[in-house]
Amino acid sequence: MKCRFAHSLRGAGGRETQSSRRLVLPYHELAMSQVLRFYGAVERDLAIEIWMREHAGDLGTIAQCWFQVMRNCGADVRELLHDGHPTACVGDAAFAYVNAFRAHVNIGFFRGAELPDPHGLLEGAGKYMRHVKLRPERDVDAPALRILIKAAYHNMQRRLAE
Repeated sequence: MKCRFAHSLRGAGGRETQSSRRLVLPYHELAMSQVLRFYGAVERDLAIEIWMREHAGDLGTIAQCWFQVMRNCGADVRELLHDGHPTACVGDAAFAYVNAFRAHVNIGFFRGAELPDPHGLLEGAGKYMRHVKLRPERDVDAPALRILIKAAYHNMQRRLAE
């Protein structure tokens, strides 16, 4: 499937699913590791497939396309629905997510502040997180975004190996 870049969507209606109730590490462990870990990340999460079906249309297609890029990063990629959006992990450590809004899709990076961004795609000013905002009326530099996703994946692999 070739990624197209158009957006428009709402959240999953706020319904709680089993995967949205998965446990995360206690705050003190998160602060020590500075890695967001999820118990229960799996190879393929049915809740994400449901999310994708509920987000049909242009924005859903964009979100699905870029989440597939995350899934394809490596054999150790696992996933879950976290805070209502598909999240990709290296094992149990989150590295990226997609989320669809009314007029755009965010491709988010949990350690995005550490990523090289020579094309200036990343937005946000948080201590760790950054995102790329995709809008239907604007083209995205797809090769640069693929590089960012791969960099986030490799960054998390390195952090876990330390």
